[in-house]
Amino acid sequence: MPQICCIFVAKFMRMANQSTYNDIKNQVESSQRGTLFFPDTFVAFGSSDAVRSALVRLCENGILIRVAQGIYYYPKIDTKWGSGIIPPSIEEIAEGIARRDKVRIAPTGAYALYQLGLSTQIPANVVFITDGSPRRVTIGKGKGILFKHTSEMRIFAYQSQLMALIVTALREIGEAKVTQEQLDIIKQHIKKVSEQDFSHDIQLAPIWVRKTLAGK
Repeated sequence: MPQICCIFVAKFMRMANQSTYNDIKNQVESSQRGTLFFPDTFVAFGSSDAVRSALVRLCENGILIRVAQGIYYYPKIDTKWGSGIIPPSIEEIAEGIARRDKVRIAPTGAYALYQLGLSTQIPANVVFITDGSPRRVTIGKGKGILFKHTSEMRIFAYQSQLMALIVTALREIGEAKVTQEQLDIIKQHIKKVSEQDFSHDIQLAPIWVRKTLAGK
């Protein structure tokens, strides 16, 4: 009798796991390519073990890609040039984590310079400041995203994310160290910021940054 019960339980668990797998697979394949998923996304589909098992199978079957611990990607495919899978950017991964955790983030340092075309160097470890908890997410060998908590809320008060990025980049370069070439690039970016946003956001910048951008 106990043996029959064990067989029944094992069969029931296999069916439950298969159901979880099918439900998750259906949701993933009905989503837009480029979407990031987390185990918590599928909490309604089964136990945590069943969800983890399903995600592993989906990766093995080539439907999902695991980009970091607990982070899965429904890959975009390059259909124009046929180069295959288009991996998610660091910023897409960071923003996905921020949406999941319901926190705000902003790039800092060398990554801000790279995003604006002021540097060609992509830092191995990209730093974002956040009003959430500090953490590090490892992405590949020797690479990762570092979230640093900040109590300075001014960076999140900008109406234009581009303007916030410009100010962050200028602060990274430093006062009196901005070259004319860098300034020309920055001014091209500023043209994409509306007058209303610029008027509001410039008041949040350090005085020397305001003077640097005065003749935009």
